[in-house]
Amino acid sequence: MKSTLRIRLSLHDAHYGGNLVDGARILALFGDVATELLIRHDGDEGLFRAYDQIDFLAPVYAGDYLEVTGEIIHVGNTSRKMIFEAKKVISARPDICATAADFLEEPILVCSASGTCVVPKECIRR
Repeated sequence: MKSTLRIRLSLHDAHYGGNLVDGARILALFGDVATELLIRHDGDEGLFRAYDQIDFLAPVYAGDYLEVTGEIIHVGNTSRKMIFEAKKVISARPDICATAADFLEEPILVCSASGTCVVPKECIRR
């Protein structure tokens, strides 16, 4: 089972100089995708237990658009192993003008991760 979310990051998401977005913002998006996957699979939001691996691979700036995907790759009794990717699909171009942006023919992988979520047994409805 897969889920996809596409979002534009704003100046509100920028945390560092040069309008660089904090990596924690991407992890929050992975959490949103995980929540949707758990609701679709189990009928419950569940809980994110742990990340096994996180790789930040490219910078993300205010104005960039990300496509965030997640997939359940293993189902245990109450655990759900998931993998995630965030790809930049539109890149802001403030060097040209404040509203310029480029659609990327080849999306840029900016972050990948894997982790485990759990759904309490009494909350599993599917």
